[in-house]
Amino acid sequence: MTNPFDRPDTDYLALVDDRRQHSLWPSAVDVPAGWTVVFGPAGRPDCLEFIATAWTDPLPTSTCPVEHRPAPASPDASGLQDAARQGSNRRRDSTMTASTPTVSKPPTMAGHPLFGSLMDLQKDTLGTYLKALGEHGDVVRFTVGPPGMRAEFYGVFSADGAQQVLASSAQTFSKENRFLGELRQSFGNGLLTSMGDEYLRQRRMLQSLFTPRQVNEYGSEITQETGSLVERWRTAPDATVDVAEEMTGHTLRTISRILFGRKSDVDAMVPTVQRNFPLINAYAVKRAFAPVNLSRKVPTPGNLRAAKAHRELYEVCDEIISTRRTEDSTAPAGRNDMLSLLARAHDDDGNPISAEETRNQVLVFLVTGHESTATTLGLTLHLLACHPEVQARAHQEVDRVLSGREPVAEDLEKLPYLTQVLKETLRLHPAAPAQGRITTEDVRVGSYTIPAGADVVVSSGVVQRRPDIWEDPDTFDPDRFLPEREAERPRYAWFPFGGGPRACIGQHLAMLNATLTLSVLLQNYSFTAVDTDIPLNTGITLRPTGQVRCRLTPRT
Repeated sequence: MTNPFDRPDTDYLALVDDRRQHSLWPSAVDVPAGWTVVFGPAGRPDCLEFIATAWTDPLPTSTCPVEHRPAPASPDASGLQDAARQGSNRRRDSTMTASTPTVSKPPTMAGHPLFGSLMDLQKDTLGTYLKALGEHGDVVRFTVGPPGMRAEFYGVFSADGAQQVLASSAQTFSKENRFLGELRQSFGNGLLTSMGDEYLRQRRMLQSLFTPRQVNEYGSEITQETGSLVERWRTAPDATVDVAEEMTGHTLRTISRILFGRKSDVDAMVPTVQRNFPLINAYAVKRAFAPVNLSRKVPTPGNLRAAKAHRELYEVCDEIISTRRTEDSTAPAGRNDMLSLLARAHDDDGNPISAEETRNQVLVFLVTGHESTATTLGLTLHLLACHPEVQARAHQEVDRVLSGREPVAEDLEKLPYLTQVLKETLRLHPAAPAQGRITTEDVRVGSYTIPAGADVVVSSGVVQRRPDIWEDPDTFDPDRFLPEREAERPRYAWFPFGGGPRACIGQHLAMLNATLTLSVLLQNYSFTAVDTDIPLNTGITLRPTGQVRCRLTPRT
């Protein structure tokens, strides 16, 4: 038998009982219930780990001897539910022709004989989706995981399909999937993670915080924070900065300032988020895509690290909220930060928002408000640095419209080319390149039927690179978003902020933040790319995995 640890690029399956590990290659073996199973690319630290929920039969070709010992633990309830659901999916496949309309089942993406598309998706999610589109078309079935624990989902990669899933048939595609459940456990039941009537209640209550008129009042907060960044960059070593890292810190401070208002609260929150959010992000994503999970209450090292990060984040947030509520009676009239607006918010029945719900909403705004905008701004600066002719046009527009003054919210309509640049970045690199749903009934998408209870992924990252919609789709060309050219495309050819009833409530704030920040930076600097090949990774949002360095040239 080949030892996979001698071949670092091969796949492997390992069974772990206490401290003993058995590496198996190339086929499966029978796995006792309760055993811990780890699988992934050999030598990689991001292998998936789960507990077997039932004894799985070996493949006929298996020749690997495994010493069976008593199971160390029983799987938790959530793991059993997941296994039952996967079994239901497999049974549904065998009865499709008897219970569904006479349209064809979606084609299945070829993958590893043992793990399906798991390794491909881990290595390059968007690349795997684009390959599936090229090989199979608009709707593709994916299988993920080893036999006996295999899950499946369906990718929808057309503009019409995206519109159906997100908008026109949204009632048939529920957002309540495993990923949302993990986010809810990580960040509470806020607007991002709530469902049904609770979501509608929260959306109505919070809508006034995100009207263009209200959001425009935060323009000065954005430009002042960007001005501080400009001054700090003047002392950058070798006049070089990592724009991805810089934009992450900048947007976090900006959103914290919009949320909390006071500098002392911002100074307390920013380092706490910077220290704990990456860990919580990775933890939620790993659990969302693992075939089976232990309960978060089991004291594994990963669970303990995540619990500590959650506890620290919640404690700082709760302390800020508690102090603000205590001071409410003496607060200055007309205080305009979002926390003060949340404190004054009421639902349809006149009930004020609770401290716990306030914290949930604050955490959602922090997570979605800074991470996605940071990705957009960092990659926009990188693309401008790599395309000096586009950067020159952006400089000319900023200089002509602003004439050296500080931009304000009302300038957005006067900066159409800058808006085109941002839209083109969002086309190539949408911060949230995929949205997940679960079908509530058998549903036809295009010429295919997707069964009830199936996981469905709609990918803006794929639709926004379709060559039948976007000529030369991998090229950076802001003129794609000239008004007359936008009018020629399908409604859901471009949807980086989602769509339908779950569309991002903060879209105007995101665009205001990005446009004002970019205009201030372009007033003061020209950018030259140092790093040209930028690998990207998808967690909760799209993020560069390495440095994105640009050389700064002050503009006089």
